[in-house]
Amino acid sequence: MSVETSKQPAPAGTRPAELIRLEGVTKRFGENTVLDGLDLSVDAGRHVTLIGPSGSGKTTILRLLMTLAKPDEGTITVDGQRLFPAPERQIREVRKKIGMVFQQFNLFPNMSVLRNLTEAPVRVLGLSEDEAEARARELLDLVGLADKCDARPTRLSGGQQQRVAIARALAMRPRVLLLDEVTSALDPELVAGVLDLLRDIARSTDITMLCVTHEMGFARDISDQVLMFDAGRVVEAGPPEKIFGDPEQERTREFISAVL
Repeated sequence: MSVETSKQPAPAGTRPAELIRLEGVTKRFGENTVLDGLDLSVDAGRHVTLIGPSGSGKTTILRLLMTLAKPDEGTITVDGQRLFPAPERQIREVRKKIGMVFQQFNLFPNMSVLRNLTEAPVRVLGLSEDEAEARARELLDLVGLADKCDARPTRLSGGQQQRVAIARALAMRPRVLLLDEVTSALDPELVAGVLDLLRDIARSTDITMLCVTHEMGFARDISDQVLMFDAGRVVEAGPPEKIFGDPEQERTREFISAVL
């Protein structure tokens, strides 16, 4: 199934700015095909949520975009530049445009919160220490942790650590932000705060978001487009009011009724 996520409608005589394109992407792990000839296009500034049962290929898409895995077949393009297949140097350059927030926080425990945010902008983007620190302090203020600059991640709660992880991803000024079940490792009472933060980011920035989540209320709130995955393919795509309110496919109806 080919999935386009263009804004509706585009002004006459113009074409939406496509940011991500997957063409014929297949990914296998042994004999298990987790993505099966996927075609997917996402325009700049769109918020696209991937839903579906575990093992349906959702997180694999994020891992491919993060270059944590490589497709067995097909091509991936980001911002007009080939990500796969491409020379390693080009892959590294394109990868700079993509940030990801993981299920587990993946912070550097031996570094302060502030340095967790400044390390990659200095080493990868070439920012000066002063510029990287100023940006980091702004972001920590944004996520409500301005007073935790000198703390070590191990001294923070799970919700605070995930907020730092979000700020760290934003510190790289990505064109694309990937969110992989970012609340699944949190205690229930911490989930709402992290989701509210992400809602604010979605509403106040032009960052393109691809989100894998089982938080259906959150998906309904932030998404321009929802893609229902099953067995490595998109079985239905549409705006959240359609997917959650009046899905066309039986597989989508079964999944939605099970999780709502």
